[in-house]
Amino acid sequence: MKRGWTIAGYWPLEDEADPRKLADILLALGHPILLPRVMGRRRPLSFRHWREGDATEKSAFGVIEPLESAPAARPDAVFVPMLAFDARGFRLGYGGGYYDRSLASLRAQGPVLAIGVAYAGQETAALPHEAHDERLDLVVTEKGVRRFR
Repeated sequence: MKRGWTIAGYWPLEDEADPRKLADILLALGHPILLPRVMGRRRPLSFRHWREGDATEKSAFGVIEPLESAPAARPDAVFVPMLAFDARGFRLGYGGGYYDRSLASLRAQGPVLAIGVAYAGQETAALPHEAHDERLDLVVTEKGVRRFR
């Protein structure tokens, strides 16, 4: 990860792997941190600047998000939550397609690193995927880092 890259994290739901400690370390190393905000059905996420102590709100989906008034930015890397991932870098999300649309939109503008955050036990041999599914570049688990490209 290059110095000064802007990193999009996420606020974990229930049993999701929690990227907040990693985001804290990256922030201390000088990386601005963004959190996603849902902007509507079938639309890419908007990534907004966020620091510990900034105001947040709960979305209709129960996700903690930065306020709409928080400044938006384009991330250089995106932490991606998931239910499962496979050895090819495909992931199973929650079915809304928000991260696939967001990664496709970001990649159309230039390079972006897609970093899955999961537990090692969430890996499976192969997941079904469709043409619109965006592959991860790597996955970080408690057992290490898996690179896919």
